Amino acid sequence: MVTAAFVVAGYLSGSLTWGYWLVRIFRGEDIRTKGSGNVGASNVWRVYGPRLGLPAVILDTAKGFVPAFAATMVVGHGTGVLAGAAAMLGHWRPIFLGFQKGGKMVATCGGALFGLAPLVGLIGALVWIAIFAVTRYASVSSIIAAASLPVSALLLEEPWPVLVFTTAAFLGVLALHRGNLARLRAGTETRVQLRRKPARA
Repeated sequence: MVTAAFVVAGYLSGSLTWGYWLVRIFRGEDIRTKGSGNVGASNVWRVYGPRLGLPAVILDTAKGFVPAFAATMVVGHGTGVLAGAAAMLGHWRPIFLGFQKGGKMVATCGGALFGLAPLVGLIGALVWIAIFAVTRYASVSSIIAAASLPVSALLLEEPWPVLVFTTAAFLGVLALHRGNLARLRAGTETRVQLRRKPARA
């Protein structure tokens, strides 16, 4: 019963579509009609810059961290994995958007990992930052960082639920970035600008 409650709470937490709401509140626009059409933090940052992108990153990360950390502390890693996975599912198909397409789960996955296995999450975050600093492609950074997760979990001898979670997370991130991979091959993938370019007169 407790595990089921954490799973439901994780899904509802993941369904909090902060990227969509932030843009709607502060810009009066629908992020689904901008950029890649994604409601995740990467698209918000790409379109509106760090003023809205940074809060979206923090909030999307927090909605994975809170249920995974609470479930791990109260019950254990198995329940923490289920709560974190539920948060990722909620981010992908949020109930508050009528189960329509949500985000690509990267920030939410990172938050869940910090709740489950902080060192694995930290390594993943550092890999993401390093790759992004070189390429400025959020998609490339996300895929490579996700690939590092099961390797880190194995090397650090994390409990088996964490190893299963990181492997599944990598496969999920890879599957959701198929369009990005196609654009990378075609040379049409958009680089993220750390600062918004000034509007032309």
